[in-house]
Amino acid sequence: MNKPVSSVPSKLSENLDGEVRSLNHDKKQNERSHAWVYYIRYVVAGIFFGILLVKSEVISWFRIQEMFRFQSFHMYGVIGSAVVTGIISLLIMKKLKVKTIHGETIMYPVRQFSKGTIYGGLLFGFGWALTGACPGPLYAQIGTGAVVITVTLASALTGTWVYGRLREKLPH
Repeated sequence: MNKPVSSVPSKLSENLDGEVRSLNHDKKQNERSHAWVYYIRYVVAGIFFGILLVKSEVISWFRIQEMFRFQSFHMYGVIGSAVVTGIISLLIMKKLKVKTIHGETIMYPVRQFSKGTIYGGLLFGFGWALTGACPGPLYAQIGTGAVVITVTLASALTGTWVYGRLREKLPH
């Protein structure tokens, strides 16, 4: 967790995940509560993202099963294009030294490889194959009427909560 502003001697505070957040922006901005109108842009972006997921068929259980059975390139094309877009975006951001909306320098920490990443990826993949859902499209699937996905959502939230409780005891 981030340390309180008063107990941090430097301008940077590092949380447990290695993310660095500058403390040089307006302190009142962190404490200010926003009116509900402030959050409309996030609702609009979420609705747009949900429509995009539905129209591209990435929330389809059948498309996901085709992917895991190597019967169709559709999902690999979507995932691959997202990875390529992310790589290009990060390279451009690093080259142009893009800053956050608060004017903070964006840090790109080098991560150490952990075999836990392999285990976590396998567990994630097995869950994805069994349920036909990954965390991104869960809400879109529920929104399309696949109410049974609420079980998957509850399981994902429970798993996240359990990990948060056991994080300090797990090897990283």
